[in-house]
Formats: sequence, C-alpha cells, structure tokens
Amino acid sequence: PAMALRRLLIATALVAAAFLPPPPAAAFYLPGLAPVNFCEEGKEKPECKSGIELFVNRLDSVESVLPYEYTAFDFCQAEGKKRPSENLGQVLFGERIEPSPYRFTFNKKETCKSVCTKTYDTTKPEDKQKLDFLKKSMLLNYQHHWIVDNMPVTWCYDVEDGQRFCNPGFPIGCYITEDGRPKDACVINSEFHEKDTFYIFNHVDIKIYYHVVENEALGARLVAAKLEPKSYKHTHPDNPDCSGVPMDISNKASGEVKIAYTYSVSFEEEKSIRWASRWDYILESMPHTHIQWFSIMNSLVIVLFLSGMVAMIMLRTLHKDIARYNQMDSTEDAQEEFGWKLVHGDIFRPPRKGMLLSVFLGSGTQILIMTFVTLFFACLGFLSPANRGALMTCAVVLWVLLGTPAGYVAARFYKSFGGEKWKTNVLLTSFLCPGIVFADFFIMNLILWGEGSSAAIPFGTLVAILALWFCISVPLTFIGAYFGFKKNAIEHPVRTNQIPRQIPEQSFYTKPLPGIIMGGILPFGCIFIQLFFILNSIWSHQMYYMFGFLFLVFIILVITCSEATILLCYFHLCAEDYHWQWRSFLTSGFTAVYFLIYAVHYFFSKLQITGTASTILYFGYTMIMVLIFFLFTG
Repeated sequence: PAMALRRLLIATALVAAAFLPPPPAAAFYLPGLAPVNFCEEGKEKPECKSGIELFVNRLDSVESVLPYEYTAFDFCQAEGKKRPSENLGQVLFGERIEPSPYRFTFNKKETCKSVCTKTYDTTKPEDKQKLDFLKKSMLLNYQHHWIVDNMPVTWCYDVEDGQRFCNPGFPIGCYITEDGRPKDACVINSEFHEKDTFYIFNHVDIKIYYHVVENEALGARLVAAKLEPKSYKHTHPDNPDCSGVPMDISNKASGEVKIAYTYSVSFEEEKSIRWASRWDYILESMPHTHIQWFSIMNSLVIVLFLSGMVAMIMLRTLHKDIARYNQMDSTEDAQEEFGWKLVHGDIFRPPRKGMLLSVFLGSGTQILIMTFVTLFFACLGFLSPANRGALMTCAVVLWVLLGTPAGYVAARFYKSFGGEKWKTNVLLTSFLCPGIVFADFFIMNLILWGEGSSAAIPFGTLVAILALWFCISVPLTFIGAYFGFKKNAIEHPVRTNQIPRQIPEQSFYTKPLPGIIMGGILPFGCIFIQLFFILNSIWSHQMYYMFGFLFLVFIILVITCSEATILLCYFHLCAEDYHWQWRSFLTSGFTAVYFLIYAVHYFFSKLQITGTASTILYFGYTMIMVLIFFLFTG
C-alpha cells in the first residue's frame, strides 16, 4: 500500500503540474506572477523589452450565456502566432485567449493606424452570413475583452452621481431601433441617430499608463490600459484620417459594405500607481463595500441570536434535567419522565435509507473541506483575478484529492448505521454525486457545442477531467473507505430497544416538513447579499474579488447551519420524535432550495438573458450549484 500511495502522489503531482502555470523567475508580488519590464525601442536588454502584445479573450454578452471566441467573428486576425497555454480553470470557464493583430512599441505614439479592411458583398451567401452574425452580436451587445500585460483593457465612462465606472470590456457596436431609440452603447454619441441602423466601433483610442521603476536601469512597468471605442466611416481605408461620420450599417443595406479597422495608441507616465497595486481600479468602480459590512453585521446578529438560544438550552434546560436525573433514587420517579429522555432507547435506531444518507455525508465533507481550503488560499491572495483561472483549477484539483475524507466519512457512518453492503457504499460515494454533476455538465456542454460557443469544453479536456476523476479521485475514495470500515463502529452511549417506540401526535411546528422549511431560512439570511455579488460575477461578467468577506460569510454559514439544526433537533426530540438523522441533514440542506428560488428571482429580475439555449444553460448550471450547496450545507 505504501508503494501504491507513493505512485499515486507522484501521479497527482504530475497531473497538477500539467495544469498549473510555471513559477516566475523574478521576485514576485503576488504568488505566481512576475512583473514585466518595458523600455523604448533601441534600448532593449534581456530583462526589458520594447514590444507590447495585445491578446484578445472570448466575447460575451449579458443578454446571452453563450460566449464566442474572437476567431468566430470576422475581425482582423493575427497570422501564424501561437495561442498562449491555458490552465484547467480557464478552459472550464470558457476563456479562450488568442493573439491579436494589434502590436505596440513602448512609448511610441501611433495615430490612426490601419489594421485591416473587411469587405462584405451581401449578394454572396457566406459574406451575408458573416455580416448577419456581426449584426446579431451587436444587437445582443457582445463585448470585446482585450488584455495587455495580463491586465484587462478597460473602458471607463461617467455614470450617475459623478461616479466613473470602468468596464473590463467594450461593445462590438450598438443598434438604433426602428422607432429611433438608441440601445446600450449608442447613447454615448449624438451622431448615432439613423433609425434601424447598426453602428460598429471600428476604431479604438488606447492609452497605456506606465510607472518608471525606481531602479532606472530596469525600465518601466505597465500599470493601466484604457481605451475609448469610436466609430468612423473611413473614406480612404488605405490612408485613414479618423474623422468624419460614424460607420453605420443599415439593417436593410444591400450591395457592398466596407469596414476598416484602425487604432491609435498613446503612453502616459503615472507616478501614483505602483505595479503591485495596479488592480485597485476595480475597487474604485465597484463601491459595494458598505453593503458588505451591513450584510456581515446582519449575519452576525443572526449568529449571536442562535448561539444565545443554543447556549440557553444547553445550560439551563439540560443542566436542570440532568441534575434532577442524578438525584433520583428509585425507578418509581423515573416513570414520570417526559420529553427527550423518553426516547433514549430509540435515539440510535438506524435511519431509513441509511446508505443514501452516508453517501451524502461523504460527498458533503469533501465539498466542505474543498470550499474551506479554496477560500483560505483566495484570502491569502493566491487566487486573485490577476491569476486567471486559478480559483477553478484550485477547486477542481482539491476536490479530486479529497476523495479520501469522503470515503472515510461515508464508510464510518454507514458502518454505525449497521450497513453490510460496503462495496455498494464505496461505489455510490465515488460515483453518485460527481456523476450527477458530470452528467448535467456534459448535457450543458453538448448545448454549447451545438451553438458553436467557445465555452464548450474541448474533448481532450473532458477526457482529462474523467481521468482525474477515475484515476485519482476514485482510488483515493476507496483508500478512505478502507480505513473507515477497518475502524470499529461508532460506540453508542445507550442500548437501542428491540421494539420501536410509538411516536405521539406532533404539533404543527415539530412535524418534519415545517421544521425543515423553517430551518433553511436562517442560514439563507446570512448569505443572500454575498449570493447577489457571486451571481453577478458569474452571469454579469463582473470581477469578484471580495474573498475576505466571502470567507467570513462561509464561517458564519457553517456556524448558523449547525446551530439552527441543533435547535430544531432539540425541539422535536422533546416532542418524542426520534427520527433525527435525515431531519438534521435536510434542515440546513433546505437552504439550497431557497438558493434555487433566489436564482430564479435573479434570472427574471436582474438578467436580460434571451433565447432558449441561454435559458437552459442558466438553469442547468444553477442546478449544479444547488446540488453542491445542498450537500455542503447538509
């Protein structure tokens, strides 16, 4: 076994190494990321270069769940350059980073430089199809996401209350409706006024801010990149001048349409921003921290209230009961007992469907530890937005490696429930919950693949995930189960009676269903504000960076789930109902149902998602989150 374990660990390390980015050579500010130095043309050194490359990520929209990669659109393409490698998390999230034809030289200003010109003849079916796809994506407000030096190129504009909002993407174009109403980004320019017309942003003004390193010899580091999308109908595409009327494409246009793509780039020294704090602009454009503190206070009040209740029950009631219990001399007094002491001979009777409960407990333990470790690393800054895809990679690798606790916990509980079919137990722990998640994920992937979206996982990655599951997670689950079954069953402090006791008529609130429904409300109250930000970051493509808050809320959630369950358990034991195992799992597990209801509300009230495929995808992915959350809270 020791040799087998060593081989397994080496194999795991190799698989993990294949997915993780290489370590940096230079000193690092953030684990795994080293600064790049730039200097002017003619002054290049090995540690400092003059060429700045711009990469393009997939394009996505708030109105559609389907992202598309850059090459799916008929934009200017980069010839013969190879794509940067991506880690597992990026592939799973559908990020597709590619080189672009836009190239800059450090500190060299360019004005109105031509990139390429695309010509569409609407009489040709293939040209018409390309143009229609472009129009459809402008209608759905698809957004470009460009990257310079691993930083998003942002488009900053003024919103109400004199605030500036920095969007890490910018639209392809916009549409003026048939009744002359400007949609989305068309409000930025009064020249966009033709009815039933698309305006394409075919010119960008890019401004790159840099910070000169104190040690002059090293050159400069880029600290921000901002752009402004503009639209020009270039009369001489070969010699553009970037002035004049905007580039309009009428919806009913026929004949030849010419779109010339151009850019201008300028550089500016920024003394106030350091390289290490260049991501702080996100915090400025999302002023939500006061809401966060409010929600944390709200959750803490719930926790204090619950802890008070639990402590009161433990100290007063139990203390009094046990003291009276110890003072009894004869069995005559014992006949007058009431409440929870009457069920002591039935309390450890094995639950119905004990197999399923033990499997759920195993999978839940796996998810609980995975979430804790992932959030702990995220708090330390290892998984910041600058480290693309790191959060998802970390979660998947941890989940795979945590098969052992899942097998162990499931086996221990199953044995204490008096179960005999240990092989079935191990197989179900390894395959039931992960199998449901994978099946759902696979169906969603088929829909994405059918729609030609970039979020569809390549076949190779699917095989890699299956390999991680079957070759690492399953054997580890078996090892855990082996140790779990080898240990003696959990000793019960009291003997179980031969004949089950009759359960008296229950009042409304101690019946199983009302109790379970009430139990889920308190934990949900702790998390719903965080839930709003998390759903925003998934579906509205906003950055999520508040891992400190999230970790705090996670701890509060764990405490609330435990205390709410203890409280309700005590009430129904006092009412002489001794079926507590499933009820205690479902009481806090019911929080997931409230999560589902909230996700449905969020879909109808906050999102503008259109199309059947997008709706199915939204609810398909939501169901995966709900199942994971159910196992975790339970």
